[in-house]
Amino acid sequence: MPNYRIARFGEIEQIACPCGLTRRAFADGANAAATVHLVEISQDSRVHYHKKLTEIYLVLEGSGYLELDGERVAVEPLSVVMIQPGCRHRAVGRMKIVNTSIPAFDPADEWFD
Repeated sequence: MPNYRIARFGEIEQIACPCGLTRRAFADGANAAATVHLVEISQDSRVHYHKKLTEIYLVLEGSGYLELDGERVAVEPLSVVMIQPGCRHRAVGRMKIVNTSIPAFDPADEWFD
């Protein structure tokens, strides 16, 4: 077994998420370290937070803002934002982002007030 893994987003099923549509790489349960998501933000998402996850958003396309603990932060392509556990956040606008979740994404760690 090699000491690496490769994912191809074009081969990963796109599924609905609170922000729009996502493809989740390395989310098969064989890995607990991190997951990488290609997300098409197509609707304003609900404010939410994670108790365990740190998320890193890399904006690839589009523009809008992230709402982070009530503060609006404008983002455009090549903006990178680290969202730490407990930070209430949401994306607003039409964007394509890469979201890295550390540790691996767990849908049970998505909390809404």
